[in-house]
Amino acid sequence: MPTFPTSPPSSTALGAAVAPEALALQRLYHWEGTEPGRIVLTQPLGGGAVRDYTWAQVLDETRRMAAHLQSLGFEPGSRIAILSKNCAHWLMCDWAIWMAGFVSVPLYPTLAAGTVRQVLTHSEAKLLFIGKLDGWDAMKPGVPAGLPCISTPLSPPTEGPRWEDIVKATAPLQGEPVRGGDELATIMYTSGTTGNPKGVMHSFATFGWSTTSALERVPMLRADARILSYLPLAHVAERTIVEHCLLATSMHVYFAESLETFAADLRRARPTVLFSVPRLWVKFQQGVSAKMPPDKLKRLLRIPIIRGIVRKKILTALGLQECRFAAGGAAPMPSELLAWYANLGLPIVEVYGMTENCGVSHATLPGVQRPGTVGRPYAGVQSRIYPASGEIQMNSPGVMLGYYKEPELTREAMTEDGWLRTGDKGQLDAEGNLRITGRVKDLFKTSKGKYVAPAPIEDKLMMNGMVEACVVTGANLGQPLGIVMLNAEAIARAGDAAQRAVMEVSLTAHLATINAMLDPHEQLDCLVVISEPWTVENGFITPTFKVKRKRIEEVYGAMFERWEGARRPVLWYPA
Repeated sequence: MPTFPTSPPSSTALGAAVAPEALALQRLYHWEGTEPGRIVLTQPLGGGAVRDYTWAQVLDETRRMAAHLQSLGFEPGSRIAILSKNCAHWLMCDWAIWMAGFVSVPLYPTLAAGTVRQVLTHSEAKLLFIGKLDGWDAMKPGVPAGLPCISTPLSPPTEGPRWEDIVKATAPLQGEPVRGGDELATIMYTSGTTGNPKGVMHSFATFGWSTTSALERVPMLRADARILSYLPLAHVAERTIVEHCLLATSMHVYFAESLETFAADLRRARPTVLFSVPRLWVKFQQGVSAKMPPDKLKRLLRIPIIRGIVRKKILTALGLQECRFAAGGAAPMPSELLAWYANLGLPIVEVYGMTENCGVSHATLPGVQRPGTVGRPYAGVQSRIYPASGEIQMNSPGVMLGYYKEPELTREAMTEDGWLRTGDKGQLDAEGNLRITGRVKDLFKTSKGKYVAPAPIEDKLMMNGMVEACVVTGANLGQPLGIVMLNAEAIARAGDAAQRAVMEVSLTAHLATINAMLDPHEQLDCLVVISEPWTVENGFITPTFKVKRKRIEEVYGAMFERWEGARRPVLWYPA
């Protein structure tokens, strides 16, 4: 049985294998020296105002903060946390932490106070950067008493020193201090759909290798690329695609200001590259459908003379008229959704990965969609299906060092021959493309002794304009149940009795259509419609918009048999 580290290793074969010039700090110094005047970050300031940052400006502030951090006397490798929404100073915090010789611990900006305390305590963070936040008052009680804090620009009012004052009073750190590829760079706490978050350790080399491999698959990510950063930088996908691809290519990163200004943020950035989770791609689609009925759009796109005009109008309204590479990940993309975007002239690449492998595992090829699959492995990635369980296992130089202070969990995550257990079930098609069929632990057995894989059924449920999120459950019931949460517009309509009746007819038809595609033991007994939002704050979803199945079953489980016994296709909760 191999052994796995619980703290930073002193050296690894991987660290030696990755070229030093591909590592994060070396890339920073490269751009500082070769393109100091290049604008690479655009930060909204509110009210339509923005501030552009050049490499020279970024490195000046980063060096000054790094010098301040070194002056605090922390031991090398100490953990320093970042609690902030995406912004220019999130990246500067990360780079200053690395430059000063420390390890960054990013926190999702939507965490409950209890989780904030858990992460800060478990990581033994010595200091916390507080940045742009919407719910600081609710999170503040989670910060341990006595933990030093530094507020960055755009942060809510906080006690303690401000970034601006420190930068003004501190001389820049001199020279080019670097970190070896084998050194621990960051501890990323997984949002997790069950249990407590685990601290995934990544080195500079795991990120360096993963970024290089990803860029081989995505040639559109280059110096002239523009990208809008809005998914949490605490998440591995945004960390790799935005932060590390920026360091690799010197592309232009725009930041979103808020949910309310998101459409304007997209139009400002006119991204050439956009990564989004399926839930947001569905929201974009629903926004278009609200203005143009889907049947009308289909008819217009069949007419050669006006097809191009319609496509351009819709994509321009979304701010995606110049998008060369669109991708979706973190959950399966329904084939109908992929087809809808392809008809608009914006084919979406499906990517598959997880925090434990830097998000770099499989992807479909640009312009070559394979609906229902996540394509083939990236260069340098090995994957296999374990016969006994159908679990997808993979190996690459981008696999984590382990879980911080959790040797037993680390051993459980790896096979005896050193491959990562993904926890996902999968199959390979005739071309070698990987199809995700669900989670190994999500399978449940009905009272008839038949196993049900919920994920493919959930994909079908999501293809209704009223559905925001869903779960298929029903262990030990006669048939599975579908539990669906309505989107905000549908929730508002459901308050009117007449509208609710119309919605119920539509959902009943949707259920019948889905059941007609399923085997008898998979067919849903009913749809339970939830009109109260599932949010990060109430614990039903993760910061990356994944529904917490365990939480759903804990809250609603006592009602499953009653719902099953109602013998109605659609039930409302609360009634």
